[in-house]
Amino acid sequence: MTAESNRLNRLSREKSPYLLQHASNPVDWFPWGDEAFERARRENKPIFLSIGYSTCHWCHVMEEESFTQEGIARILNEFFVSIKVDREERPDVDHVYMDSVMAMTGSGGWPLSVFLTPEREPFYGGTYFPPEDRYGRPGFVTVLMTLARRWAEDEKKIRSAGRDLARALSEHAAAARPAAGSVDRGLLDKAQTEVAGRFDARFGGFGSAPKFPTPHLVSMLLIQSQSSSEAKAEALAMAEKTLSAMAQGGICDHLGGGFHRYSTDERWHVPHFEKMLYDQALIARAYTDAFELTRNPFYETIAREITEYVLREMTGAEGAFYSAEDADSARDASKPDDKSEGAFYVWTAREIRELLSPEEFSFAEDFLGLEETGNVHEDPHGEFKGVNVLRQARPLEKTAVKMGLSMPQGLERWSAIRAKLHEFRKSRPRPHRDDKILTDWNALMISSLAQASRVFAEPRYEEAARRSLDYLLTRMRGDNGALYHSLRQGASPVEGFLDDYVFFLGALYDVYQACYDIRCLEEARPLMQRMIDEFRDQGTGGFYFSSSLGEKLFCRPKPTYDGALPSGNSYAVGVLARWGRLLRDSSLERTAHETLQSLSGLLAHHPSHYGAALAGLDYLLAPGAEIIIAGPRQNALVQYALRESARLPGSRRVVLYHPLTGPEAARMEALLPWMKSFRPQREAAVYVCRNFSCAKPIETLEQALSGFEELRKFLGGSTV
Repeated sequence: MTAESNRLNRLSREKSPYLLQHASNPVDWFPWGDEAFERARRENKPIFLSIGYSTCHWCHVMEEESFTQEGIARILNEFFVSIKVDREERPDVDHVYMDSVMAMTGSGGWPLSVFLTPEREPFYGGTYFPPEDRYGRPGFVTVLMTLARRWAEDEKKIRSAGRDLARALSEHAAAARPAAGSVDRGLLDKAQTEVAGRFDARFGGFGSAPKFPTPHLVSMLLIQSQSSSEAKAEALAMAEKTLSAMAQGGICDHLGGGFHRYSTDERWHVPHFEKMLYDQALIARAYTDAFELTRNPFYETIAREITEYVLREMTGAEGAFYSAEDADSARDASKPDDKSEGAFYVWTAREIRELLSPEEFSFAEDFLGLEETGNVHEDPHGEFKGVNVLRQARPLEKTAVKMGLSMPQGLERWSAIRAKLHEFRKSRPRPHRDDKILTDWNALMISSLAQASRVFAEPRYEEAARRSLDYLLTRMRGDNGALYHSLRQGASPVEGFLDDYVFFLGALYDVYQACYDIRCLEEARPLMQRMIDEFRDQGTGGFYFSSSLGEKLFCRPKPTYDGALPSGNSYAVGVLARWGRLLRDSSLERTAHETLQSLSGLLAHHPSHYGAALAGLDYLLAPGAEIIIAGPRQNALVQYALRESARLPGSRRVVLYHPLTGPEAARMEALLPWMKSFRPQREAAVYVCRNFSCAKPIETLEQALSGFEELRKFLGGSTV
C-alpha cells in the first residue's frame, strides 16, 4: 500500500484509539498477529515493531515527523513489515520488547521502536527517533537504511544475534532470583533509609527532575509512620511534605481536579500534561490514606477533587472508567490539527485579566504566581513561551493577608476565581480522551473509590465503585469466567494478565470492606484459584505476567519491581494476605508468604523498589484484628459496629458482616461454613479476634463503646 493509493491501512479495522490514530498513515501497518509474521517470513523481511499509546506526546511527534511522511513510508514498506501495538492493549508484548530494548541500550520509553526477525526475535531497538540525525540520536532514515543494508548483506549474522538475545532474555526471566533473604520489619526500615536518601527536603518527592508522584512510596511511608520504629516521625514528615508539594504544584490541575503524569522540573511546576486513570486511582488513595491517618482535611479535599474529576470526565455511561486524557490539544477549535502540549491547561496573564475583576486578578496573580511574560522559565523546547502553568505559588492565607482579607474571605475569592477560569476553560478544545476500558486500571480506581467511600462516609463513591464493578463482572469476562484485559466498542480480543486478576481481586476486597456485598466474596474465590492455576510459577514462586493458556511469546515475563504501577507480584502479597485473613484460608496466606519469599532476594538489595510488597509485609507482621458483626442491619449495635469499624485503619483490620437471616445469610454460611459458629444468643453481637483468637462477644452498646476504643488504641488509629 502506498501513499498515492489514498487508502486507509489495516489499522482502520482495529478498535484501539492508538492504532486508529495511525490508520491514515502511508505506512503499510499491520496489527500484532500472525498475518504480519507470515508476510515477513514469506518475503524474508525484518519487522519494524512500533509500540506506544494514544496519549503519548512523543508518539505523536514521531508519527508526524516520520509515519506520515511518504518518503519514510516507502522505505518501511519496501524493506520491512511494520507492526503497530498499543502497549495498553497488549502489555505482555510491551513488557517483552521493552526488556529487550533495555538490555540492548540501557534505557526505554515510548514510542518503543524495535526491529525483529520474522521469528519475532529482537536484534535492534530504541525509543523515539527523529527523522534525521539530531539531538545526538541517529535519524530514523539512517537507522532504516542501515538495518536494511545489513539484513541484505549479512542476514544470518543478524538472525544469530536475535536468537542469542532472545535466549539470554528468556534465560534471565526464568533464572532464580538473588539468594533468598530474611523477610522481616528490617526491610521496611531499610526501605525508609533508601527513600530518605532520595528525598527532596526542599520541594518534596524523591530524586530530581523529571519528578514522578510515586504514590506507592508515599503510602509505604504512611504505613511506616504507624510502626514502632524510631524513624516513624521522619516517615510521616516525608510523606506529608511530598503530598503537600504535589497538591500545590502545577502537576495538580487546580481548576478541574486530578493529576498530570509527572513534573518536568524538581518543583512540581511544569508537568507533562497527560492524565492517566491509574495515576488518579493511586494518588487519590495516597491522599485518602493520609487523611485516614492524620484527619487533616486538606488531604480529604485533594482526594475528593481527584475523584470528582474521574467521575465527571473519565466515566462512561455504564459506569466503567476511561483510560487517559492526552497531553496535547488544539489551541483553536478552527484548527483541530494544530496541537501543542498543555494547550488546554495553560494561560496568558492577559486571558486571566480579561476574565476577572481587578481585585480578583490581583489575588490570582499573587496566589498562582502569574507573570506577564509567562512563569515557565525552563522550557528547552520552547513549548510554553509567554504562558503560565497554574500553581499555588504561596499559601492562600498569605495572599489573603496581603489583600487585606480574612481567611474565609480569601477562600471565597479563590473559589470565585476558580469557577470563572474553569467555566471559560470548558470552551477550549479538549484533549483527546482514550475511551477504552482496561480491567486492571478500572480495578485500581474501584479500590480507590471504595476506600474513599468508607473513609469519607460518601455514598456516591460507593455507588460509583459498585457500578464499575458490575461492568467488569458482566462485560469483562469470557464464557469460561476468565477476565478480559481490554474492551472498546464491543471488542475484547485479549484475555487478562496478572495485573488484571490481582488488581481486580484487590477491588473486590475493598468493595466488600466498604459495603459488605457478599457477591464480592463469591466472585473472589474462583478468580484467585484461576490466578494461582494459570499464572503462578510453581518452581521459584511468585507469578508470571501472562497466563499459561495465553499467547506464547519468546519470553514469559515475570515483573517484580514497582514502576508507575505496582507490579502484580508486589501487589499480590497484600491482596492474598488480606483475602486469606478475611476468609480464614491458610492456603492463601501461605501463597502470600511464598510470593514475598520469592521477592526476598530482590528486597534485600533495594526494598524501596517494592513498596506494595512491603505494604503486604507490614500487614502480615503488624498487629491486626478480625471483626465479625452478626445481626440485622437495623439493629443499633450492628449500626454502631459497622460505622466504627469503617473508622479503624483499613490496613490493620478485616471485617465480615453476617446478617444471620435471609438468603444472604444462607449464602454466607454456604461459602464460609465456619461462620455458623458466630451465631449469637441475642439478636446481635460483635466478635473481635486477634490472629483468630476471639474475645468474649460484645452484645451491648456500652460494651461496644469501650471495645472499639480499645481496638483503636491497639491498631494505632486516630481517635478524632
